[in-house]
Amino acid sequence: MIAYAVTLVLGLLSLESPADPIGDPYFSLLELLIIVMAPLMVIVMVAVHAYASPETRGYSLTALAFMVVLAGITSSVHFVILTVSRQIASAGFPWASFFFSFEWPSVAYALDILAWDVFFALSMLFAAPVFRTGRLERTVRVLMIASGVLSLLGLIGVPLADMGIRNIGILGYVGVGLVVFLLLGVVFGRARTVPEETG
Repeated sequence: MIAYAVTLVLGLLSLESPADPIGDPYFSLLELLIIVMAPLMVIVMVAVHAYASPETRGYSLTALAFMVVLAGITSSVHFVILTVSRQIASAGFPWASFFFSFEWPSVAYALDILAWDVFFALSMLFAAPVFRTGRLERTVRVLMIASGVLSLLGLIGVPLADMGIRNIGILGYVGVGLVVFLLLGVVFGRARTVPEETG
């Protein structure tokens, strides 16, 4: 996720106007990173579910299910964009941009918003109750809630057809989400180093 965040920032800095889409090589690298990153995020949620106490396992299982849905949608979208979208566009079909571009409105863009602004957000919000003991876990919980809420707020850009507003969602799942995943690594690392009780 760090590599994705760095590439995204570089891609945004390369734009002449904030309304312009990110171009290559950043765009193709982002597509590839998302395809690699999505299964890893599912694995992190598997770890969250394994870490959850019995009374919070319903929440963690729901969070895992939402992350699986996110991974399925976003991997499919970005694999199609990376592999066939340019060939279809170069064939001269006038409707291609409405299906395969990341300029609003398009089917691919709408599906990716569904994946990240809805299912990622729900995954974070349902995972948050798992973390409730100690300062570090409470920090993870607060940041998960912030990540989920910001991601959901990105949906405001859809009815307004304003993808600049949708950047609020990107802040949620890239900016705050990155910190969440880093802290989860610390939480799980500490859990592994706790000595087992001897009977």
